[in-house]
Amino acid sequence: MLLQMSLDPDTRRKTGSIAGPARSRLTRRALTRGLAALPLALTGCASGDPGEGGRPWHHTADGFRNPPGSPERGGDFGDWTSFFLRRLGKGSPEVAVPDGHVLPVADVHAGLDGQNGADSLTWLGHASFLIRLDGRTVLTDPFLSDHASPVAPLGPTRFAPPALRPGELPPIDVILLSHNHYDHLDLATIEALPGKARIEVLVPLRLRGYFSERGYPSVRELDWHQQTVVRDLRVTALPAIHFSKRTLFDRNQTLWTGYAIESRRQRIYFAGDTAYGPVFGELAAGLDRFDLALLPIGAYEPRVLMRGSHTTPEEAVQIGRELRADRIVGMHWGSIVLTDEPPFEPPERFRSAAAAAGWRDEATWVMRIGETRSI
Repeated sequence: MLLQMSLDPDTRRKTGSIAGPARSRLTRRALTRGLAALPLALTGCASGDPGEGGRPWHHTADGFRNPPGSPERGGDFGDWTSFFLRRLGKGSPEVAVPDGHVLPVADVHAGLDGQNGADSLTWLGHASFLIRLDGRTVLTDPFLSDHASPVAPLGPTRFAPPALRPGELPPIDVILLSHNHYDHLDLATIEALPGKARIEVLVPLRLRGYFSERGYPSVRELDWHQQTVVRDLRVTALPAIHFSKRTLFDRNQTLWTGYAIESRRQRIYFAGDTAYGPVFGELAAGLDRFDLALLPIGAYEPRVLMRGSHTTPEEAVQIGRELRADRIVGMHWGSIVLTDEPPFEPPERFRSAAAAAGWRDEATWVMRIGETRSI
């Protein structure tokens, strides 16, 4: 698979305005990344041969697919029917939320303000984070409404509110979107976000329209391994093992992705939604280590159904280990019931797996919704 390391035209124009020393650092880093990733490019990206017609492996005639060697979701028609009937039968589940799991809004703002603009991470719930790097604020997978479905109140409903609603957020510089599922691409949230004219949006292939049609003037689509520079942050779209779907008729028509985010001092991995497979070990050969890895740890049972799209907590730890992350953060849990495991089982398994793999307690982050930590 062709490794797309060159910058897109928008990025080339933007890098022309970066100050000399910063531009030199970005140029040197880009060269280093390109050389480091060369072995991966030559081996065909995750050991896959090019697809039909010379397309990259993950491009098909009518959409996209996962990297070679990825797990396949299992289960027959009866298994899936039973699963969906359980979800419908529970409606909005009653979940005992531990004290302190969600911080009061005043404490959320205090935590943000207390950083005085320093690099920090704030968990808004599920896969939504505020990442502050070099004075820029990045918002990941903005899902800040109450329902993850096309028609509220049908479908999964939050048992724990987001830390902040759209109008309560600080000014956002960059939005990173991993894929089009309702608990990641929430149209109510992106419609309600203020300051659209100043926000730069990065999305996987074929997802530009959701944002441009709602008033965002700057939206860039990225393919796997494609890099861009946005507000002096270097962002690389990375493979994930998942799928896309918002209707009965559009499965895998749009791409799904994770991201590497790089500032002058930090390298952060945001996994989006993913299962575990050999692609992560292969990716590590072309990537520097990460200071922080944000990893999905929930929505994994029943395993036969979820193995092709979601990691277990133990598999999330394995991804962090293979990508050589200094610190790992659990996400995609504690907000909404999507699958069969107990809602507060994931962080316990995550901590245990991390300890067994050699991470210190202070390097394994299980955050409260609304908590801010310095990075």
